[in-house]
This record gives sequence, C-alpha cells and structure tokens, in this order.
Amino acid sequence: MAETVDDLTVAYEDGGIETIKELDKKVLTKGAWATIMYRYQDWNRSKEEYSPDKYTIRRYQKRDGEYKPKSKFNISSAKQAREIIAALEEWVVDE
Repeated sequence: MAETVDDLTVAYEDGGIETIKELDKKVLTKGAWATIMYRYQDWNRSKEEYSPDKYTIRRYQKRDGEYKPKSKFNISSAKQAREIIAALEEWVVDE
C-alpha cells in the first residue's frame, strides 16, 4: 500500500491491460485519515473500450507508515453525481 496520499490510486492493471484507468483525483483530507475522490473508467473486455466516467470516494487510514483502505462509496451514475451536487449546494451555505 502507499506511504503518502499522493501515491494512492484506484488504477489497476490485469494481464497487461489497465482495467481501471484513473482520470483524476481530488484529495479532500490528509493526515491519519485521508479522504480522496477519484474519477475513473473501467475497461469493458467484451466491447474492448472504457466505460463512461465513474466516481468514487475512498477513505484510508494510515497505520504502520502505510495507508490502508477502510471504506468507499461508488457514485453509480452522472445523474446520481448531479443529485449529490444539488443536495450539497442546498445544504452548504457560504457564510
């Protein structure tokens, strides 16, 4: 596992194929607990193409000098992402 937040990734390779391609990441929190939001695509073997963009939020805990995954939330669609954004915009008011 990774020693720094910058080293954390969702990218994954299997049999020489990048089956999860990380497109971007935003570090939301750092420290003993790190929260990172990723934008990624899955490889579809049957169609031989990448999926539309997907999103996931991951939490990691640093123990013994390494970050270990503790929880994740996958945003299932662009529609769900827009609904999350709308709810947060409603709840979070600039003061």
